[in-house]
Formats: sequence, structure tokens, C-alpha cells
Amino acid sequence: MQKLSHFEVSEICNQLGEGSPKSIKQVFGGDIHKSWEIEFQNAKFFLKRNERKAKFLKFEEFCLKNLQKYINYENLIIPKIVSYIEINNVELLLMEWIDMSNSDQQKLGQGLAEMHIESNKFNPQSFGCPVDGYIGTKNQTKGWRENWIKCFIDLRIEPQLAILDKDFLEINIKNKIKSKIESELHYHEPFNALVHGDLWSGNVGVNQTSKGVIFDPASWWADCEVDIAMTKLFGNFRSEFYENYYKIIPIKKGFEKRTIVYNFYHVLNHANMFGGSYCHQVKDYIKKILSF
Repeated sequence: MQKLSHFEVSEICNQLGEGSPKSIKQVFGGDIHKSWEIEFQNAKFFLKRNERKAKFLKFEEFCLKNLQKYINYENLIIPKIVSYIEINNVELLLMEWIDMSNSDQQKLGQGLAEMHIESNKFNPQSFGCPVDGYIGTKNQTKGWRENWIKCFIDLRIEPQLAILDKDFLEINIKNKIKSKIESELHYHEPFNALVHGDLWSGNVGVNQTSKGVIFDPASWWADCEVDIAMTKLFGNFRSEFYENYYKIIPIKKGFEKRTIVYNFYHVLNHANMFGGSYCHQVKDYIKKILSF
């Protein structure tokens, strides 16, 4: 089991104005960072640690703080940042601890839709993100486009296609898929919102009072459907989640095909991170999209 260094624990205590913690327990489940539950006499915190050169946790802090501006706390919770610490090449992100339950996802769906609606009221006139970020361990390109299709292709699909093995997809196939995505989205009217950006079941939960919880974001200004599309990539979202989301933001015609188009981004990303079966999935998605 990896342990926090004495100096790292000391820095955390200094930031909090606390003495030595009662307990430090490693939390398992994430692939990219190491995590711990740190408990003091009167408070408990969640700690993430990154020792890669890339500033993953700095980007996560940026995303969490931005998303918190638009949520209705009656229905949705985003972990509050307590402290961001850099020690040499190590990042530490200290957050509030949230106890999870196995309650239904009614407020999770409602709260996500409310966040999309509220952020839409204050959004920029463009799609994108002002800072370079990450999706998993891969870069998520910064920049703005006034046109949603240009944003999705230029800043999301193209960078992922560019880092695929050169022998995996021929250039003419890459051009065909980009052209097909453009034609499929041509008549769609996107709803520009600040999205979570990596909304699979491992990055959501429900707290002890049945409020939805979302964490580990890779947020950007995008068509709000990209969040709902990703919930379908690995499944495990319940019917009440969708029912309560759609009460606020109704499903639009053609969403089934756009789900495939939008999730193509995440499938490409997984292929670039892990290879293996995800490479076969990329080709399956290409066949589906080209057959529209």
C-alpha cells in the first residue's frame, strides 16, 4: 500500500490548522490518482494525490469550482475544495468528505439538468474551454469556436484521431468520419452548457440525504447532450435519472445517433489510453457512424 510521506501529511495539517490525523485510510477505485480518507478529531476529508508531471489535479480544481457556480444545492452536490497543495512534483487536492448511499437517482437527474439550464443563462457565445485540460490521462485541448460542430471536430475529435497509431486508420477514413459527423450534427440545435465532461457511473453518486453527487469532471462548454450520451456508454444509470432530467430538458429528435457520435470521442480516448478492445470499439463506432 502506498503511503503519504510525513512531509505531505505535515503540510496538510498546516493547511487545516490541525494536529496529527486520527486515521489515514487509502481509498481504492481510481486508476489515475491515489486517494485517501483522512480523519481528524472533528472532520474528515478526501485527498487525491498525483505524482505525474501533468497538472491533473489543478485542472480538476478548476472544473469543480466552475461547476459549483451553477448547481442547485437542494438536488446536487459537488465536493468543495479545501486546499490544493504542490510539493515538488506532487499535487495534493484536499476536498470535503461525502458519505454515499445507494438511494435512487431522482435528484441526480434533476440536479444535472438544473446545472445545465443555469449555466446556459451565463454561458459564453462560444463552445470550448479557456484552459488546456485532461480527459483521463490524455490532453483535452483548450480553445473556443462559435460553431458547435467546429468545436467538437477541431477540439475534441481531431486531437484524438491525431494521436492514434498511424497505421490504425487511413487518412481517407479519418476524413470520412469527420465529414459524416459534420453532416449528422448539421441540423441539430445544441444547448450550450457547462458540462461535467466525463459523466460515467464511476464519477457520480448519491449522498445520505438522496442528493446527487458528481465529481472527477473534465468540464467544458458544450452541447449538454454530451453528458447524457456518456451516461449510456457504460450504463448503470437508473430510469429515474433520465425521467427527471428529461422533465427539465426534454430529449430531442435524433439523440440516439448523436449518442454514438458524442461517445466516439470517449471511445477514441480510451483506445489512446488503453489500446486493446477499445481499438476494436473505435472501428465498430466508425462503421455505425458511416452507416447513418
